[in-house]
Amino acid sequence: MIRTIKTTPFEGQKPGTSGLRKKTRVFMQPHYLENFVQAIFDAIGGAAGKVFVVGGDGRFYNDTAVQTILRMAAAQGAKAAIVGQGGVLSTPAASHLIRLNKTDGGIILSASHNPGGVDEDFGIKFNMANGGPAPENATEAMFAATKTIAEYKTLDAPEIDLNTIGTTQLGGMSVQIVDSVADYATLMESLFDFPAIRARFAAGFTMRFDAMCAVTGPYAREILENRLGAAKGTVTHGTPLPDFGGMHPDPNPTWAHELMAEMMGDNAPDFGAASDGDGDRNMIVGRGAYVSPSDSLAVLAANAHLAPGYAQGLKGIARSMPTSAAADRVAKAMGLEHFETPTGWKFFGNLLDAGRCTICGEESFGTGSDHVREKDGLWAVLLWLNILAVRGLSVAEILAEHWAKYGRNYYSRHDFEAIETAKADAMMAGLRAKLATLKGTQTQGMTIAAADDFAYTDPVDGSVSKNQGVRIIFADDSRIVYRLSGTGTEGATLRVYLERYQPGPDGLHLDPQEALAPIITAAHELAEIAQHIGRTEPNVIT
Repeated sequence: MIRTIKTTPFEGQKPGTSGLRKKTRVFMQPHYLENFVQAIFDAIGGAAGKVFVVGGDGRFYNDTAVQTILRMAAAQGAKAAIVGQGGVLSTPAASHLIRLNKTDGGIILSASHNPGGVDEDFGIKFNMANGGPAPENATEAMFAATKTIAEYKTLDAPEIDLNTIGTTQLGGMSVQIVDSVADYATLMESLFDFPAIRARFAAGFTMRFDAMCAVTGPYAREILENRLGAAKGTVTHGTPLPDFGGMHPDPNPTWAHELMAEMMGDNAPDFGAASDGDGDRNMIVGRGAYVSPSDSLAVLAANAHLAPGYAQGLKGIARSMPTSAAADRVAKAMGLEHFETPTGWKFFGNLLDAGRCTICGEESFGTGSDHVREKDGLWAVLLWLNILAVRGLSVAEILAEHWAKYGRNYYSRHDFEAIETAKADAMMAGLRAKLATLKGTQTQGMTIAAADDFAYTDPVDGSVSKNQGVRIIFADDSRIVYRLSGTGTEGATLRVYLERYQPGPDGLHLDPQEALAPIITAAHELAEIAQHIGRTEPNVIT
């Protein structure tokens, strides 16, 4: 039986760059999730006759939310839903299923790299028929719908079995429960030289993959251990848990400290990697050699032709504005188009769909290609493995060779988390107010060549995105970028991005924090960070 439930709007259901994220208990309020799901359906012209992919990263409340979404979709006339077994899908796997099955989009439940649990974070987002996150016009329509909602429709029906693969009916809607891993693993096998990687493992190559008790555990076990022959136990923390085992599933040196300690130790494996809560981020580490996400993007772009799926060459390279310019140098050397977009994977979607770029990445540990319309952690790990297998070099050797050829963009991100929002906003307002006066001035012995608030005009559809981050650019191409992040659930996170280019041949192997010392000092002085937020040290350095 279809029921119409009366409701009233909730404040603040505005989706950010990666959907709506709040504390789990906020989503558990009566009507809260339902209101936003109804707003999604309203914003896309209804659910009637449509087919959706549904799944999430398995965090606490995921299974309940999947059942709610399915009942609402069925009540509103959806034709079918394709659901990952157990209600679980990595974000890149969900994107692939949307594209593979030519569905009308998908609802993905995830707060990505944020902690999970009843007292932690939850999230929901809609991906379009191309497999990519909803663009701004769609998220604005969703937000508008949340402000006027008066009712939603749902189906009075018992919960369906999400754990048994097969097809069942929910009202008039078909629900197909599919193996969460199989189609994605097959896609990876079509892109990479699995025989070469298998041979490298058979020859004694060792690896550690930290799944951080999150969604990529089963994917990594199937691909790395079962299909590629990596030793059993290569995948650690491989069982997804609703609270990620108490871990913060963010693959960076701070939160993946166990992996970092192993990789920097005396008996380190040849290669290390980690992925995040929903499987779209990655960290790459060699024996004694951490690879920054910006360098990883550049190295992958320079060597992608070694993988069968990219043997024909790249169409272009795109990076988010805060990401270092290392990938630009590769693009210029290869005669390729290169693009600088705002932060948010949705900005890459138009470029990928238009065939303007093949590989793209963000400094926040996200890298991907045109195989899906999301960043893809395991994809990046497999491309690294493909490169290592074909070239027969170590991670450290590949980095050294890359820097010798292109120079090195020393790079780091400093995060100041859970800042009082009013203080963070005041700091950014003060910084913006003096941008016009900074050009030509000096700080820490460096001359400021330009200062602006980044705006982006999409080269495909002409849409304009303003106020995407404050940039301070120095005469030697060093940069400082300031942004307030939209991925947290409480307060504000100030991200300060720091970059200095060293052309070589000398000075290519310094500690990044030492190489960036004057940039760091200048960043604090220019924004008056301590005066505004009362802090002198970041919570996280990557």
